[in-house]
Amino acid sequence: MLRGRVLVIDIGTTGTRAAVVEADATVAHVEYRRTPPLTPFAGLVEFDPIELVNTVRELCESVLARVDGVDAVGITNQRGSTVVWDRKTGEPLGNGLGWQDLRTVGECITAKAQHGMSLAPNQTATKAAWILDQFDPQRTRDLCIGTIDSWVTWNLTEGRAHVTDRSNAGITGLIEPDGSAWSHAVLAALRVDESMLPTLVDTSGPIAPATALSGAPMIAAVVGDQQASLIGQGCVRPGTAKCTFGTGGMLDMVSGSRAPRYAGRLSGGTFPIACWGLDGKVTWGVEAIMLAAGSNIEWLHEDLGLIATPADSAALAASVPDTEGVVYVPALMGLGTPRWDYGARGIVLGATRGTTRAHLVRAVLEGVAHRGADLLEAAEADTGLRVRELRVDGGMSNNPVFLQSLADAIGRTVEVAPYAESTTLGAGFLAGLAVGLWADLDAIGETWRPRARVEPGADTQRSAARDRWREAVDRSAGWIPALSALDF
Repeated sequence: MLRGRVLVIDIGTTGTRAAVVEADATVAHVEYRRTPPLTPFAGLVEFDPIELVNTVRELCESVLARVDGVDAVGITNQRGSTVVWDRKTGEPLGNGLGWQDLRTVGECITAKAQHGMSLAPNQTATKAAWILDQFDPQRTRDLCIGTIDSWVTWNLTEGRAHVTDRSNAGITGLIEPDGSAWSHAVLAALRVDESMLPTLVDTSGPIAPATALSGAPMIAAVVGDQQASLIGQGCVRPGTAKCTFGTGGMLDMVSGSRAPRYAGRLSGGTFPIACWGLDGKVTWGVEAIMLAAGSNIEWLHEDLGLIATPADSAALAASVPDTEGVVYVPALMGLGTPRWDYGARGIVLGATRGTTRAHLVRAVLEGVAHRGADLLEAAEADTGLRVRELRVDGGMSNNPVFLQSLADAIGRTVEVAPYAESTTLGAGFLAGLAVGLWADLDAIGETWRPRARVEPGADTQRSAARDRWREAVDRSAGWIPALSALDF
């Protein structure tokens, strides 16, 4: 007999959450703990795998103590972060490497020059090889390599299951473009034995009991965070898309059942992704990336001191009707989709003696909105599909000035997710699907109930605004030529 609820473990870059997703598509009993990464030096991002697992167990037990059992467990996680551990003892070989860690930039350049392989430092491939080179250079030990979902599942099943799904595996750089198997060519180039890697399983489906938790509930879903957000926002059919505006920005769009021919960047600047795997079949999509979204608001608050809190950006920006010609390009860390220029830098254009902090703050919000429009245009170009409305979540989805600016920039309706973080809901849907709480993906899609719909204003100036925006982006490009020359 079903209880009508699933436990979700949601592991982000800076925090970990455990919660219950109910059969009525609501999230309850949330337990959260900050788990910020370790940054021993600039460009290095690490985390303690043991501390992470202990946090997961504690949060889960706290949630389980408040409910009368759950039907299943779903796990969603930051993608690309990597752990290597001893198969017999379960002990990790030092700290895990976070997806933001850049220590393997040189290895990525070498892989392209020597083997013609497009690997990026945010992927698992070169991170795993780096850890092996440090701790097992001769490759003689019996080890496991995994992303966060693999590591947590291994521990919750007490070593019985070493698995991952294709939404996570597709980000590792270690799998064939069509998701059929691990890539022998990449493994050989990096000297990684396939026996170290997890078994590929469906995104939704019974995996193994979580015997390390009270009641030993069945782990029934593992999914990458952005794909979980897609599901959580009801994007289950080709041509549906969501954009998460957090520290950075990720737009993900469902394209269909046709597998990509290669894993590299597409002509419009997006990357092919496996959205999910069900019943042995993979649904594909594309992902477009904004390197800096909410971090621009943090910059206004923490570094410039123009606003007392990030939330104040909305009221201050709303105090002026427009930017009076000020344009801001949010390239604090370079430009992602579609240009991929790591040497681009943020710029402010059009400032005059009459420019106030309100104008600047509004320009920042509008700049992030225009970058959102860039991502959508790239996804549509690479898929040949048109999105009717864009669904959004993340911290910036609470900012009404930003939402209106986004609707104006894309010229379409923006629908706001009922929860700022849709990953938890998406992982809950997938776990519930595996045990029968939802009949199919269509039933999940029908649960979508946006908390707000924002319509675009009159489009008489949209084309001119987009042209002016593209000119500003051109001026921000190539500011640091050595970084602009990098291509992953």
